[in-house]
Amino acid sequence: MEQEAESSGVQASPGEPQPDQARNAAEFTAALRALRIYSGLSYRQLKGKAAARGDTLASSTIATALGRATLPREPFVAAFTRACGLGEAEAQQWLDARRRLAVAQQPSGPHTDPVPSNAEEQTTPNTGEVDRGPQRRHRYRHMRLVAAAAMGAGLALGSQTLLLPLSAPHRTTSATRPVRNLAILAVGSWAQIHPARTPRLCVTEGRDRTHRYATTIAAQSPCAQAVPPRTYIEPVGENLIQIQWHHPKYGIGCLTLLRHGPGRDLIEPRDDCAEDDPAQQFRIELVGPPASVHFRLRPAATGQCLSVRDQDTVAGAEIVEGRCSGAGDQEFLITLMPPA
Repeated sequence: MEQEAESSGVQASPGEPQPDQARNAAEFTAALRALRIYSGLSYRQLKGKAAARGDTLASSTIATALGRATLPREPFVAAFTRACGLGEAEAQQWLDARRRLAVAQQPSGPHTDPVPSNAEEQTTPNTGEVDRGPQRRHRYRHMRLVAAAAMGAGLALGSQTLLLPLSAPHRTTSATRPVRNLAILAVGSWAQIHPARTPRLCVTEGRDRTHRYATTIAAQSPCAQAVPPRTYIEPVGENLIQIQWHHPKYGIGCLTLLRHGPGRDLIEPRDDCAEDDPAQQFRIELVGPPASVHFRLRPAATGQCLSVRDQDTVAGAEIVEGRCSGAGDQEFLITLMPPA
């Protein structure tokens, strides 16, 4: 891509996400997410590509910046686009689009001074490691399920192709096999996760029915009500995956095992994604004969198994971790979805 940019100016490859189409900060970050999918690179690979160019781009920084609906800092945009394989001219297009949006979002008036290009997002991360601190930032803290249902699949897909990285084609055409018995691309794949006993249900947003934990957690619900968010599975090691939820409004959240407090053993989406966090890693194992294609999901932090609380088969039942028992409620089906 870089050589093409040098020889042909700023002409983009067919299907490559274009920053000029972004009308606001949310669409710009959605376009960056689409660029990442288009590049065919994982967060870890982007970190390595950036380091090879002398840039600093931590995996956690990428996940945090792409999960927000605010403009990332200029140094991040520059390092990220170059790591995705863009040449200097193409990367400059992204910087120009970002500056255009930064100026447009400033209040206008006779006493308004121009804002420096890096001054408007004091709370966004830089390209170094994010200080995760003793307390994580929770995702979807005030989100209600009825609101998510009302948004419906139409909002998830949207009329703008920049809303979700799902709209960007994968550049990777051949599936390596980072997960045995499941044809996940090395860069990751869109998917639906179903409890094996109730395949009409999908693992998606839910609430703790005991009311001890107030934020959104993973539960089983009818698949028609499971969009948004969309589920993206990214390999982070051999038979080890990170499960992301991509939401057109709330960005990217990584499913995280809660090990303490009132939400203990529940699974929550959190926006401080990191490939090296065992609480966000799940080992995937084939259960029974290969023809059944049933999988067990085991949190790397504990080695136990995900299951449906109380072996319940009704919609709304929470996904929890517990001792591996071999019971049917600890088996899941994974349907891979086309990149579309």
